[in-house]
Amino acid sequence: MSKVTDRYSHDVLAKGWQRASRPTSTDVPLELGMVVEDPSSGFVGAVVRWENGLVVLEDRHDRRRSFPVGPGFWLDGKPVSLRIPPRQGSARASHTASGSRVGEQPEEARTALPSRIYVEGRHDAELVEKIWGDDLRHVGVVVEYMGGMDDLVGIVAQFRPGPGHRLGVLVDHLVAGTKESRVAAEVRRGGYGDFVMITGHRFIDVWQAIKPERIDRKEWPQVPLDEDFKLGTLKRLGLPHETQGDVGRAWQAILARVRDWHDLDPRFNTEMEKLIDFVTADHLEELS
Repeated sequence: MSKVTDRYSHDVLAKGWQRASRPTSTDVPLELGMVVEDPSSGFVGAVVRWENGLVVLEDRHDRRRSFPVGPGFWLDGKPVSLRIPPRQGSARASHTASGSRVGEQPEEARTALPSRIYVEGRHDAELVEKIWGDDLRHVGVVVEYMGGMDDLVGIVAQFRPGPGHRLGVLVDHLVAGTKESRVAAEVRRGGYGDFVMITGHRFIDVWQAIKPERIDRKEWPQVPLDEDFKLGTLKRLGLPHETQGDVGRAWQAILARVRDWHDLDPRFNTEMEKLIDFVTADHLEELS
């Protein structure tokens, strides 16, 4: 019976993902200050925190990188699999991923506001949750995703925006002359006045809102408009690019490398912060 080889490592973007076998690792609980190496990238650093399944390492030049907790590391010249320590949970961070300061005492869950933010696509929603999730829960704003711009007119009509019931929408590739801009204009003509905000970014897909340095590139690959953007991107990155499963695994690896708001294009951050301010504008007294 032939042996089946898994072509994916813990990070499909890392060099050497084609290797079929790895040395046996020993489970080691994480400790602050522990110095480990990620052999795929050659990055060596001390553990400064861990959260959301990621461990953050800092090297001697004060550079930080995040890696998925698990196998694939070296400690004292031996392969190890890093684990979250029992009974300890995660190291407490002083700021959220968006840069907001974390309070000393845990807060009670806030009842969700009637206002909402919609984002175009599941990957967009996952990125927003990773960076702004703590802030959104703090103010009680729910983020939902829509499959595409074709659904937006119906979503807005069903939502029926009004005072205290605002709707913010984050859209990919919102530039003049695109379908996205035409649908946005149609919604704005729908008579909802000041209670709907549609904003977005210039990128074809939210992947490009992540700084290319996070995937060890100077820039994202250019993909022709008549080619599937995600599969075309993976092809040009030299990664498996045949199925949606390939897309999903690659996206999780990309998302794992995003540490906080510093890893995103500043214009994307600005538009997201504008949406949060907009949908909470009628609820400031409730949030104080």
